[in-house]
Amino acid sequence: MPAGMADTSPLFSLENVRQARGDAVILRDLSVDIPRTEITALIGPSGSGKTSFLRLLNRLDDPVAGAIRFHGQPIDSYPVAALRRRVGFVFQQPALFAGTVADNLNIAVQLGGPEAQQDPLPIDRVLDAVELSPSFADRDTARLSGGEGQRVSIARALMTRPEVLLLDEPTSALDVEIADRLLRTISRLPAEYGVSVVMVTHRLYEARDMSTWTIMLDSGTVVEAGPTAQLFTAAANERTRAFLAVAK
Repeated sequence: MPAGMADTSPLFSLENVRQARGDAVILRDLSVDIPRTEITALIGPSGSGKTSFLRLLNRLDDPVAGAIRFHGQPIDSYPVAALRRRVGFVFQQPALFAGTVADNLNIAVQLGGPEAQQDPLPIDRVLDAVELSPSFADRDTARLSGGEGQRVSIARALMTRPEVLLLDEPTSALDVEIADRLLRTISRLPAEYGVSVVMVTHRLYEARDMSTWTIMLDSGTVVEAGPTAQLFTAAANERTRAFLAVAK
């Protein structure tokens, strides 16, 4: 690529992806690109396949058919540990190990392999990134609130300097005030850490106010995808317009 030109190729590209569990088809003929943008939101009704879609992007699950590319390369060509160092995943409920916050942050580096261990982010820096004081490093995870636990989960994912953070409904278990604080934290990550965010949300105002790109799913397939401002104000698809009407 010539010097000075931005890379406009997709971050992820999915082509004719199908996912199933037993006889139940979860994703069908799913073809969509995720651009190199700040925050991409995945929206759609319950059961539309949002979390299943997200899990494919760092190989927590693999599709039964179709192709997924990351940076233009087949996603299964990356060693799983290396892929997950570059593409972090934060679950809907904080999945923290017993022990201190520092223990949880350090284990991310250990599991990230030699490359992660060469240049991990300092603990105090990742805690600052999620608006927690350095004193939290010694806090027992059993004593954390739900909002604090989710912040630590995000901090842990940042330890390996990922390119992408996958967030599965990170605010769903939080009250509105704490959720808004967490969203402010997430919104700063692209600019301050150069990380792209792909976030599942069931709160449409989160997608509308935070994301730059939105993908709408329904019944396991992509209904519409595009710049968030355009999709929320002038959606091309009738199903999208009907779903977004509840946000007004």
